[in-house]
Formats: sequence, structure tokens, C-alpha cells
Amino acid sequence: MKVNLLFLILLFFMFLSCTKSKTDYEAEIDQEVPVYSEFEEAAVLQTESHKISVEALNGTFYKGYNDIRLKVYDKISNEKVKGAVVSFTPIRIGENEQLSSCPHLQEMVYNSGDDFLEGYVVFTERSDDNGKWAFEINLTVDGTISKARQDVIVREQQNKNLNMTSFLGRDEREYIIALIAPQSPKVGENTLVAGIYSQENYEIEQEYGEATFPIYQEAQGYTLRLDPRMPEPSMGNHSSPNNQDLTQKEDGTYEGRVNYTMTGNWTLNFIMLNEQGKVLKGTVVPDDFTPGVEGKKSELHLDVLF
Repeated sequence: MKVNLLFLILLFFMFLSCTKSKTDYEAEIDQEVPVYSEFEEAAVLQTESHKISVEALNGTFYKGYNDIRLKVYDKISNEKVKGAVVSFTPIRIGENEQLSSCPHLQEMVYNSGDDFLEGYVVFTERSDDNGKWAFEINLTVDGTISKARQDVIVREQQNKNLNMTSFLGRDEREYIIALIAPQSPKVGENTLVAGIYSQENYEIEQEYGEATFPIYQEAQGYTLRLDPRMPEPSMGNHSSPNNQDLTQKEDGTYEGRVNYTMTGNWTLNFIMLNEQGKVLKGTVVPDDFTPGVEGKKSELHLDVLF
């Protein structure tokens, strides 16, 4: 009798714990995931003769991956300038004027169909009391080179489907992985796009004087093995079928497939391999079904929510 009573008490507390966990979990997934599709002006840079409008989704720069568009205007005529060449460097000015940068496309690409320059930037930190961001741009129009600089605000990314992570690989190099798409996943198979960037040294001269700090290059020829799981105790850390590892495409990004069998908290567990197939980061996740226990994660992972 006492044994049965003890069993019932334990069962009650397990049920209460699972219910609370599930309640918190459901409250979290009820949050609306922000999805942006319109480019709006986020910053304006000025030279003596030209204005440079920088556009981003929602008119805001976010921590993580950002597509950006540039439009160059003549200050006198206010007409859009065709054939302008633009290179830019995002710079973070930290405590004691310490400088750093982040992954970005330095030479902007001209989109002739829509008449703008396009590229990307992956901000590694948001703007805060410990550091601010600035754009430095070199503009070439009709062979004349001019420079512009403007502070910009970078905000926290609220969409977990666009998370990013930075880490030291086993080759002693710094890496960044940033999710690019989808902004809003669906239940079922989704094309998963990410950027992988490695850190290089580069010497840059700017208004603070000559300074040396690392920049990032697109990592070439890597593979990102994917094992998605639902780590919530109520989900048992289960996976899903028909997933595909991420490999590099012609545009430099990495693309694979992830199958979300239901909405909720998911963890994208990764193992990153270089061109020679050597593991640079990541660990295998156990296949055990663990109801009531939070699932284990790879040492290299990103949490998403939809």
C-alpha cells in the first residue's frame, strides 16, 4: 500500500512538472514570429557630391545576416547615379576605441534589372553601451573616388529562425554561422540556407589612423551535417526524416533541407567539416528517445522557433 501511494505521489509531481514545462513551451510558441519582405531606408551616407541610401528589410539592421541595397544619388540633380562602384566596410568601435569588423560583401554587386547595388552584412553584436557600429564606404563615380562614413544602429534579432553563432574551430580559426532562410518555416520540408564565414587578418586605414583587425571571408567547400531535434522534455528530443546536409552553392551560401514535423522549439545540431572532411566543430547527438528529459545538443548548434 505504501509503495503504491509513493508511486502515485511521484507520478503526480512528474505530471505537474511536465504540465508546467508544456505550458511554458506553448506560451513561447504562441509568440508571433516577425517576417519582413519590404526594403526601406535604414541609413544615409553623404559625400561632397553624392548621397548614398542604404536599405534593409524593415528599414532596420539586425544582429545576424542582413541583405542590403545601396542607391546613389547626385546631390544637385537628385537623380540616381548609374555605374557607381561601391565598396564598404562595417566597423564596430568598442571600448577604448578597439576596432573589429564582421562578415560582409565588400564589393557591392550592381543589379541592372532593379537599378541598385546589393550585398550583405552579418552583424556579430547589437549596438549597446559597449560598442557602436559604423559604415565606411568608398564611392567611385566617373573615375572620381570619394569616401563617406556614418554610424548605424544594430538591433537584436527577434526571429530565432535567423539565429547566428560564432566559435573557435579545431583548426584554431574563428568561424561564424548565420541562418539566412527561411524567415518563417512551415511544417514539412524547408530549404535551409546559411552563411559560413572564417576569420582572416587584414590591414585597413581609416580616420582613426592605421589599424589592423580581422575580417571574414566566405568559407569555401565546407559541409554542414544536420541533425534537427525537438529538445523539449515533452518531445523526447526526437528527430525527423528527409533532412539534407548543407553544402555550398554558386553564390557562396550553404543550402540543405530541414523537415519540421510540427511547430515548436527545434535545435539544429551541426557537425562542420572542411574540404578534406576533417571535423572542425560539432558532436554526434544520441539517438535515444528521452521523454521527460531535455535533449542533448551538439557542441555546435542553433536553436530555432516557429
